[in-house]
Amino acid sequence: MSALSATQVLAQLAERYGISASYHDWLGNYVDVAPETLVAVLAALDVDASTDEAAEAALAAVEDRPWRETLPPTTVTRPSRAQEFLVHVPAGSPVTVTVRLEDGAVVDAEQVEHNVAPREVDGASVGEAKFRLPASLPIGWHEIVAVVGSAQTPESAGEGAETAGEDTAERASSHRPARPARRSRRRENEHTATLIVAPDSASSNLDRRAWGIMAQLYQARSADSWGIGDLHNLRALGEWGAEQDADFVLVNPFHAPSVTTPIEPSPYLPTSRRFGDPSLIHIEDLVEELDLQEPEEQRMRELASYGQAMNLVDSIDRDASWLAKREALGICFEAARRGDHERWRVFGEFCETEGESLIDFATWSAMCEQLGGNWRDWPVEFQDPSGPAVDEFRQQHANRIEFYCWVQFALQEQKVRTQDALRTAGMSIGVMNDLAVGVHPSGADAWSLNHSLARGVSVGAPPDAYNQLGQDWSQPPLRPDALEATGYTPLRDMLRKAFVGAGALRIDHILGMFRQWWVPAGMPATQGTYVTFDHEAMIGVLLLEAERAGALVIGEDLGTVSDLTREVMAERHVYGTQIMWFERAEDGSPKRPEDYRVECLASVTTHDLPPTAGYLELAHVDLRERLGLLTRPVEDERADEVATIDAYRALLREQGLIGDEPTTEEVVTALHEYIAGGASQLFQVALADLAGDRRPINQPGTYREYPNWSLPLAGPTGEVRLLEDVLADPYAETLAKASVR
Repeated sequence: MSALSATQVLAQLAERYGISASYHDWLGNYVDVAPETLVAVLAALDVDASTDEAAEAALAAVEDRPWRETLPPTTVTRPSRAQEFLVHVPAGSPVTVTVRLEDGAVVDAEQVEHNVAPREVDGASVGEAKFRLPASLPIGWHEIVAVVGSAQTPESAGEGAETAGEDTAERASSHRPARPARRSRRRENEHTATLIVAPDSASSNLDRRAWGIMAQLYQARSADSWGIGDLHNLRALGEWGAEQDADFVLVNPFHAPSVTTPIEPSPYLPTSRRFGDPSLIHIEDLVEELDLQEPEEQRMRELASYGQAMNLVDSIDRDASWLAKREALGICFEAARRGDHERWRVFGEFCETEGESLIDFATWSAMCEQLGGNWRDWPVEFQDPSGPAVDEFRQQHANRIEFYCWVQFALQEQKVRTQDALRTAGMSIGVMNDLAVGVHPSGADAWSLNHSLARGVSVGAPPDAYNQLGQDWSQPPLRPDALEATGYTPLRDMLRKAFVGAGALRIDHILGMFRQWWVPAGMPATQGTYVTFDHEAMIGVLLLEAERAGALVIGEDLGTVSDLTREVMAERHVYGTQIMWFERAEDGSPKRPEDYRVECLASVTTHDLPPTAGYLELAHVDLRERLGLLTRPVEDERADEVATIDAYRALLREQGLIGDEPTTEEVVTALHEYIAGGASQLFQVALADLAGDRRPINQPGTYREYPNWSLPLAGPTGEVRLLEDVLADPYAETLAKASVR
């Protein structure tokens, strides 16, 4: 170790934990990451590199780490691969390795030649053996079992044990057929680890082109909404879309926000990605299944009247809407408890299936009502979900915790019914859910997943052409080492919930499954660095859960994305994303839609830009000038945007889609017809475009300076529009027809 300088030791230590000690920025410049950044990111992984001596000790420890584990915590493979892995045991000890499949069958692993000298670790001699899994294992969540020593039985450990750390000339024969496992109590010499067998590629992809609608559902209010769009509105929008031959509705993330006010308006900064937003519940649909008493019915009518009065207000008041719905859900919960016993039994089964994670989420929700919405401000004894104070709280507030469990049950039922209704209406995909990149640092997941999340850092984005100071999203990242140690269960559970009630899932910033930009607390976003994730495992879990859900997977791969990301997406048939305004040919001209990727979801606009009519009228330039967000003269900004728009107008004239003096609406329609006719198998039109809206729903680079995520649908002149009015407008049907493939 002394041959290395302190800088080299720190760099090697960082690289061993997947932390980049250097990288190339968006301009192609080589950047050495500052030592203080590396030390801080290592600390977030519980690695002390605060001194030269500590860094040297940590580097020595990480070299020995695999030798301290009998089995690697998680092994990921595919059916087409004969995966090999290493096993470590006391030198000279025999070891037998089997695979216990999900269905209980047992398959022997084959030991292969691997002559490696024993290693001295913690004063003991440790041997290393290599085993190979068969290439025909079924996809699924399995278990590797290693039995060390001589106390073995054929039923539990297989036969023909070899000795690790010694020459093994006689190898095990070919794999025997799977046999039923004998379930018995695990012995001291039995070690287990997770085995994930993931599909080679996505298998639910389309064999034809399809179009759909993308909607920020909270905008889609109808006359009977309670101030915010809900699943009843999604069903109406989807059934209308099916009549126009649409195959899906892409919605904003349905993740759970805080249960206390003020509620964070961004659907991309939820409190949990494992549980859903109860404001999506349509109260009237729930009431139809219950037997309310007269005082309850009267109160429900009052709440409905209050909620519906918000529908014509030119803002979305999440706080007021949720408080009304929470009271209504409380009434429904009490009615459900005294009602149909069979329905209550189904609720009990739901709780059993969801297990501890649901209890933790419901506990967090009840504790927020008592202690406030930020768990980091709670008394320290309540900050550990497994602590005795939290257990006592659960006992004292069992009824309220049961209420929040039931709310998730009611929400899931309505989500599943909505998806069923859209498929029945004729959509081949139905609901396309959206998975946010992270969670709020003061939220439920940050509290309950405390051992799986990195502390002292947050996820963001490095500087690029659009944000030259970088971005800090304030979201605590999942730890790569914790994912491996837990068999990727936090990722699995999150994805499993995201696929419920959906025929497809869009992954926001899919680059995060390959590497993430971590920003140490107290440092600017420019002082972050990349942390690498095991993309074979991350994408494998994604494809495995998608396969089991029978769902399509779309990765949002906009912006600065590594070549590796797109190569893996292409190899494994994960759809990408292309936005017309961002697509350029090599000469800088607009990329023609026939040159778009085939396995791709294409659209004219996105939620970080104005609706198409607003973009054509330079609403985004006017807004950024008004908010002081421009970094160069507004005249230059306008000139560049006009040049881009004129280039597209020229293409539309070339195709005969517009005349010499088209209206804004005619250009919007022509752009959709032009892009929809391109190579991409999936195309989407924004609900805001169907409404003729001009206003952006989100202005990047702002916080409270602009009402991000809080504007309802509006018409061309800014008037509030209800969903039924939008769908009855002939223009919406005209734009839909232009989008049909």
